[in-house]
Amino acid sequence: MQEGIADLRGVEILILDEVDRMLDMGFLPDVRRIVEKTPATRQTLFFSATMPPQIKSLADFALKEPESVEVGIRFSAAETVSHYMYPVASDQRQELLLAILKQTHFESMMIFTRTKAQADQLYSAIERTGEYKAAVMHSDIGQKDREKALKGFREGEFEIIVATDLAARGLDISGVTHVINYMVPEHSEDYVHRIGRTGRAQKEGDAFTLFAADEIMNVASIERLISQKIPRRKLEGFSYKYTTVLDEEDKARGIMTGRKKKRR
Repeated sequence: MQEGIADLRGVEILILDEVDRMLDMGFLPDVRRIVEKTPATRQTLFFSATMPPQIKSLADFALKEPESVEVGIRFSAAETVSHYMYPVASDQRQELLLAILKQTHFESMMIFTRTKAQADQLYSAIERTGEYKAAVMHSDIGQKDREKALKGFREGEFEIIVATDLAARGLDISGVTHVINYMVPEHSEDYVHRIGRTGRAQKEGDAFTLFAADEIMNVASIERLISQKIPRRKLEGFSYKYTTVLDEEDKARGIMTGRKKKRR
């Protein structure tokens, strides 16, 4: 549009989808500019999982006498999902994750990272072990390669897929037995979306989240959202470095000992 290539004056229907994600990524000013270039007579469809003040302001700006449809979402983990928090020192996060992989019996696992760089680094670390068939997926991976990774994961060619939130929503992936959050999601709703990748169709699933001392507030925010205290675990046999998060969690809740899970 800036370069004069796209002319939006003939737009009849404008769809704004996942607006809460646009807010997270800082795109709302650009969206406003796009809306301004479309005809006032257009029809606008506006979708958002949440409606904080900034998004409400955009809705008031973009919509004219809208019909509102609200679908209730239960922000809680499925009853078929067992989920746990693993406190750890920040510089041992990757080491702990690799140790969890060794002690966990899984059929297919999704590992979520916050950033594309983390996804690439973790994928490389898993590949170096030579023990797992893994793939990586994020927005810097070409569409063709993303489709190949997703197809391979669905069909069992890959037992692990390391991904950003690109894979947390809207993808049809069945049979995932385990989900690991490499870091605590910054947005509580993302936790629900991520662990919702497992425990589907009444099948059992497990979700593990690694967290360091600077993520305690994020953990508390998730627990408020789902109205549930998430059990803490320490991995049996892992040589933990001292970190205050271990002391705090030991005193506050007591830490469960993580043992190798055998699935029926």
